[in-house]
Amino acid sequence: MTHDPIRFLSSLGSKLATRSRHVCFFFGAGTSRAGGLPDIGQLTAKIIAALEPAQREMLTRLLNEGGLERALSRLRALQSMLREGQTLDDMTAHDAAVLDAVVCDLIIRELDVASADLIPARKFASWVRRSQYRLPIEVFTVNYDLIFESAFDRHSVHYFDGFSGVLRARFHTDLVESSGSNDQEGVPSFFARLWKLHGSVNWVWDESEVVRLGGAAKSGQVAAIYPSDAKYDQSRRFPYVVLQDRFRRALNQPETILVISGYAFGDQHINEVIFDAAARRERSEFIVFSFDPISDEIATRASHTPNLQVVHEEEAILGGVRAPWAVDNASSAFWQDSKMKLPDFRSLADFLGQISARTNESDSALKDLAAEISAQISSAAASPEKL
Repeated sequence: MTHDPIRFLSSLGSKLATRSRHVCFFFGAGTSRAGGLPDIGQLTAKIIAALEPAQREMLTRLLNEGGLERALSRLRALQSMLREGQTLDDMTAHDAAVLDAVVCDLIIRELDVASADLIPARKFASWVRRSQYRLPIEVFTVNYDLIFESAFDRHSVHYFDGFSGVLRARFHTDLVESSGSNDQEGVPSFFARLWKLHGSVNWVWDESEVVRLGGAAKSGQVAAIYPSDAKYDQSRRFPYVVLQDRFRRALNQPETILVISGYAFGDQHINEVIFDAAARRERSEFIVFSFDPISDEIATRASHTPNLQVVHEEEAILGGVRAPWAVDNASSAFWQDSKMKLPDFRSLADFLGQISARTNESDSALKDLAAEISAQISSAAASPEKL
């Protein structure tokens, strides 16, 4: 048995063209990597290489317990629990605070959007701007960088990220928790939603709350990246908790389409939200574009959950059936050399652009984007070694 790639592409385009559907996206580090920024593994390696020997040893020890985000969470827990003179994990509260600040500075430096290739994200932003759904498009991401914010701003996309303000924006739980089904609930439905589940390089701590700055945090400011294990005031729920709830409720909307790209399913809390929603909402669809080979865990889940589809360049799990793509003479920009191209976020952004219902030819940002793409193609043709 095989899956028909052209039929899949046509079906996906038709589903996304249905304006009554609730359309959500979930983006992992692969989407930032498509823009030239490091993924979590590359970022961790760059940080370790830049640290002083003593700090490198401390961070490496914490990394062995669960990766960069867990290491940051551990550092913040040490700061909150240790009193002067006390040590744990061979660190004082001061040591943990200094290392936390240094790591955050390095993250901000390595994720500087000025060095990113924004073309894939800008194509996606252009599609978001032209799309007209009954419910707002909701974009969830665990990425810290400002690629999507930069792309949305460049294409004048109206969006809401949970904060209100410019230079020191405050988080508004009530607006996040509203369903967004009509314009009377606070934020108009034509505003896209951009939910950053693990924080951002432009979030910082302001005493007991998180605020969003107008740009990336400066040196010495500890970015509010990844939720801390420290206790918090339940009456002022941190953005992480509220946004996790928002993700869960978004997937509970009837007939939702969730498109997942660039995510390696490394966060078990998020995974369970996705798997649970797929199991309970049989009329919703969950489409995973897997750049890497399909893992055994995802394959097992998809085989028992027909509305959880997994798409790899060489095979797919559709309707619970795992099979390779049919190899024939069919031709498409997204099916080439007997491989499905959509697992690459760059191709996915191209695909969305092609199925958009309408195009505003007067959009100067679109014209600029076309000129940049043309320039890249010309440069690559002149220097084949870059291809």
